[in-house]
Amino acid sequence: MLSGILTILSYFLEFYGFAIIIYSLMSWLPGAPESWLGRELAKLVVPYLRLFRFIPNIGPLDFSPIVALMVLWFAQSLLSNLIG
Repeated sequence: MLSGILTILSYFLEFYGFAIIIYSLMSWLPGAPESWLGRELAKLVVPYLRLFRFIPNIGPLDFSPIVALMVLWFAQSLLSNLIG
């Protein structure tokens, strides 16, 4: 039972990581963040990314999504070790 819950949580973290990547790539396209998909992804992703906004930007580059993804991948790695 517990391994099933951990597996579902691992899949959720993987999906969330892809959502962060898509949201970050959409910021490069003009008008994409204002589209329906951009707004829905923002509702899902921005609250988590705000946790990492303390990381300073270097010019126009925002590194908070990269750090957020690294934390997600670390958590997913821990889960996969727990699942066995």
